[in-house]
Amino acid sequence: MGSITKTANRRDAAPQRSAAGTSATRTRTAGLVGRAILASQSPVIHETEAAEHGAALAYMLVDFDALGLDDAALGPTLDLLRGIGLSGVNITHPFKQQVIDLLDEVEPTARALGAVNCVRFEDGRMIGFNSDWVGFGWLLDSALPGRALACVAQMGAGGAGSATAWALLAKGTRELRLHDVSAERCEALAQRLRTHFPEADVRVVSSAAEAIAGADGVVQSTPVGMADHPGVPFDPDLLEARQWLADVIYFPRESELVRRARAAGLVAVGGEAMVVGQAADPFRRFTGLEPDRARMMEALRLRLEANETT
Repeated sequence: MGSITKTANRRDAAPQRSAAGTSATRTRTAGLVGRAILASQSPVIHETEAAEHGAALAYMLVDFDALGLDDAALGPTLDLLRGIGLSGVNITHPFKQQVIDLLDEVEPTARALGAVNCVRFEDGRMIGFNSDWVGFGWLLDSALPGRALACVAQMGAGGAGSATAWALLAKGTRELRLHDVSAERCEALAQRLRTHFPEADVRVVSSAAEAIAGADGVVQSTPVGMADHPGVPFDPDLLEARQWLADVIYFPRESELVRRARAAGLVAVGGEAMVVGQAADPFRRFTGLEPDRARMMEALRLRLEANETT
């Protein structure tokens, strides 16, 4: 399988603070599994927060692209990481759905979502859960407080889209318009959501234009716009100045879509708050420590600002 990729740049790792009464005497290890993730700031978020608690945490990046691994290697990779003693791993694109069949247990919300973004290794078992929807809920509360949520258009019905849609409906969205390049995937998500939110109108629409017209806000939950997937997922001219836009992408910090939406007068935010919000629960499960999301957000912002100037 090749060697596992460690944190992309160890200078990014949090300094380990020594203090009396430290909360841990050993170094815990966790990680992130996905593709094109070497620019991820997850190591900074997790390691810095652990250091604030006086604990040692090593957070590794397992990049299937960098390692030259096929998707079929996901199971053996998880077995290896469990075997070498990791507490658990976060799961990102494109494995949030594929990983489910490899797990010993999947918590109910993750099962309902059809997506797992974190796996806890416990007593030789692999337990999957989903904190992405919690993270997106925190984004709505912290970055878009008070915005109308009654009718929302969402682009993307994959792993991230499952979480953002669940969070929107849990926050009170009553009309959710879903659009995805895969009509089959979109309909499968819609059916799951209708089961758990029968009072909501969850619609599959055939075009971005149909989804966006007249909506209160727009959620972009596809990989398009990431540093490794440049571009925009739909024509930004479809957006209306009165709408808000939330893009789950945080690297680059301002995606092309967010930049153009802001230029058109929209309130538009990237995925920083979602990243921190979804990281808090795995951090707690990996370390047994209580995370401070505001502090984690500050650590992420400082790193992203530093990256922009180098």
